[in-house]
Amino acid sequence: MEERPGLRVAPCAEEALGLFQDPGGHRRFGGSGRRNDRFGRFLRGFDRFGLSRKTLIRAYSPMAYVYRHYLKVTAFGLQNVPATGRSLVIANHSGGLGADAAMILTSLILNDEAPRLGQGMAEYFLTRSPFARPTLRKLGHLTGLPEHGEQLLHDERLVLVFPEGARGAGKLYKDRYKLVRMGTGFMRLALKTGTPIIPCAFIGGEESFPQLFHIKWLAKLVNGPFVPVAPQLVLFPLPVACQVYYGPPMRFEGDGSEPDHVIEQYVDEVRHAMERLISTGLDARPRAFMFDRMPDPDEEQSR
Repeated sequence: MEERPGLRVAPCAEEALGLFQDPGGHRRFGGSGRRNDRFGRFLRGFDRFGLSRKTLIRAYSPMAYVYRHYLKVTAFGLQNVPATGRSLVIANHSGGLGADAAMILTSLILNDEAPRLGQGMAEYFLTRSPFARPTLRKLGHLTGLPEHGEQLLHDERLVLVFPEGARGAGKLYKDRYKLVRMGTGFMRLALKTGTPIIPCAFIGGEESFPQLFHIKWLAKLVNGPFVPVAPQLVLFPLPVACQVYYGPPMRFEGDGSEPDHVIEQYVDEVRHAMERLISTGLDARPRAFMFDRMPDPDEEQSR
C-alpha cells in the first residue's frame, strides 16, 4: 500500500501502556522516560474533573488488548495530534457499541511519540444512568455540555467529540460511513477557546457491528436512543481489523458568537475533511471485512 501524504502510520507503543507489578503487588502503568510523563499528571494525585488512576488502568488494560489483538487497530496520522495543549478531536461514529470512541482514545494513549489521554463528551442517555455516570467520570468523560467542554479545554486537555450524536451511532449498515447531520456546538466551543480541531475517521466499526435494524419498543423500555440488532445477535463486535485516521489540525477565526450561517460553513469544512479521511480509509482497505491488521507502509518501504 502506497503512503499517502500527511497520513503516516504511527507505530503502536507496547510500553506506553505497559503494565507491571510494583513492590506492593499492584498493577500500574509502566514504561519509563518522558513519554509516560506526558500524561502522568492525569494518573497521579487528585484530578479536579474526577479522573481515577485505578479506573484508568482497569479500563485501558483490556482496551489495549482489544486494540492490538482483537480489532487489530492501525492508527494513521498521529503526528497531526499536538503533543501538548488543548485539542478537539472530531470523529465519525462507526458502529453502535462505542468501540469507535474506545479505540480512538486507546490509539492516542498508545502513541509512542506523544501519548495523550483523551476525554470524551458523553451522550446524555449514558450519563443519566446512576451506574454508568461515576465510572465515566473516573475515566474523564463528562456530559456533553458546552460548559464541561470549555472547562476541559481551558485546562489544556484533549477532548473527543462525535458531533453526529446518537443519530450517527445508530446508523444502519446500509447507511455505513455516511455522515448524518452534525451539531454545531463543537465549532462554537473551538472558536470560544481558541482550540485547533483535529478531524478524525474511524474505519471498521460498521463491519464489526453491522446494525440491521433497531428494536424500538425495547429502546423505549430501557430509555435509550436505540437497541441495535446485528448478525452476531450479541452486543459484541466481530474481530474486524479497524483503522483510525487523523487529519491535519484545522483552525478557524472567530470567538464563537458568529451568526449561524458562518458556524455552519465552518462545520461543513470539518465535515468535508472527515469525509476525505473516510474515503481514504475505505479506498486503502483491501476488502470490506478485513480480519488482518492493515500493513504498515513504513515497514513495507524498509523491506
